[in-house]
Amino acid sequence: MTANEQFPSVDSTGRERPGGTGFLGDRVVSRIGFGAMQLARLHEDRDAAIRLVRRAVDSGVDHIDTAQFYGNGFVNEVIRAAVPGAEITIVSKVGADPGPAGPYPTSAQRPGQLRASVEANLAALGLDRIPVVNLRRNDVGFAPPAEGDQVVDLDDQLAEMIALRTEGKIGAIGLSSVTLDGLRRALPAGIVCVQNPYSLVDRADEEMLELCAAQRIAWVPYFPLGSAVPGAPKVTEEPVVTAVAGTLGATPAQIGLSWLLHRAPNVLLIPGAADEGHLEANLATGRLTLDAAAMTALAAVPSRALPYPR
Repeated sequence: MTANEQFPSVDSTGRERPGGTGFLGDRVVSRIGFGAMQLARLHEDRDAAIRLVRRAVDSGVDHIDTAQFYGNGFVNEVIRAAVPGAEITIVSKVGADPGPAGPYPTSAQRPGQLRASVEANLAALGLDRIPVVNLRRNDVGFAPPAEGDQVVDLDDQLAEMIALRTEGKIGAIGLSSVTLDGLRRALPAGIVCVQNPYSLVDRADEEMLELCAAQRIAWVPYFPLGSAVPGAPKVTEEPVVTAVAGTLGATPAQIGLSWLLHRAPNVLLIPGAADEGHLEANLATGRLTLDAAAMTALAAVPSRALPYPR
């Protein structure tokens, strides 16, 4: 049974859920959500940022991925202004703080820092409880390895996250940038989602995806079209992807995102956008159907994962 078969494809108001429906813990959500990080690019046009979030919600998006360190609080403030009281599942993350200079966050792994970040998210979003909070580790991806007092045992972090959940400040716990062993250790805490790099050209985490599927944990890939780092493989540059896109009248980016939706029913997408055209293209991905021939052709694309520490 697929996620689309389990749940209604429209919400309570009759709006189509982009990509159909999936699960996020005990919540039913659209399989295509909205990744809010790129809203920071609209820092000089707050009204445009608010309109974009409202357009996403009006289009059926019902879960938004954010963090207090996105735009140093700007993104959370936009979300609060755009969707007050809306039936939206907010997913935030802790484990990093806004950087003192520039766009890159600093590590904030200590339990006290995790709690402070949750409190900052609550205040900025105007919420009493954040539905889902991801613990962002430094185990995979491009974040520099933790050093000094930022080297914190996962169990100590999970104990703080569980305490925050017990207190009602967060509803559920997710993980980001975590190893397979880390996920296995965390399962008793009741993990509802995992955010790791994963795409057609980086399928190194296949075993983790399968574990998540077996445990009914949502798999929410970042770098869904390959990393933006120069020299890294890009989904949109694969000849097979371009060929399939031409056949379906789609863009290569849409094919890369659609492949993820077809890969497993527990996959949720959170593509970002800073303008309505990009947003609409992302949401239209959910209406694409890749047949068996297309999936077979795409499966032949080699996985060339970057050398993340794993």
